[in-house]
Amino acid sequence: MKILIIYHSVHHQNTLKVADVMAQSIEADLIDVSEANQDMLDDYDVVGFGSGIYYGKPHKKIRRFIEGLIKQENKKAFVFITSGAGKANYPQNLSNILVERGFEVIGEYHTKAFDTWGYLKLIGGINKGRPNQEDLQKAEDFARNLKERLY
Repeated sequence: MKILIIYHSVHHQNTLKVADVMAQSIEADLIDVSEANQDMLDDYDVVGFGSGIYYGKPHKKIRRFIEGLIKQENKKAFVFITSGAGKANYPQNLSNILVERGFEVIGEYHTKAFDTWGYLKLIGGINKGRPNQEDLQKAEDFARNLKERLY
């Protein structure tokens, strides 16, 4: 089973940290969305999509990439999100877009992360040191559990 993780990570590389630990734990290929293209998906059974949250939504680059995909058939996906606010419903935004594009969403993961976006910069940010080792362990466990369920 081949797995690809497509992510976008901007300010503090929070999403990249999570994407990297997931990719290593399940032997997935890892690529930034700016280097991804539609044709790559043909080579994979499962595709993970990860992003931070900006003004309550996943980054526009990852949203636009998914919205631009042709309708998929028999393709599984999972979503992971990093955010300062830590709202449990944040992954649902990407999951909904993926379902519209024909993916079967098999899991969602969310973790709090260091955030200095907008006004938070004025107070030094929130969630310093996150994602921490515990958060990364949970991300690894999430990814391994997904892979085990697929076999």
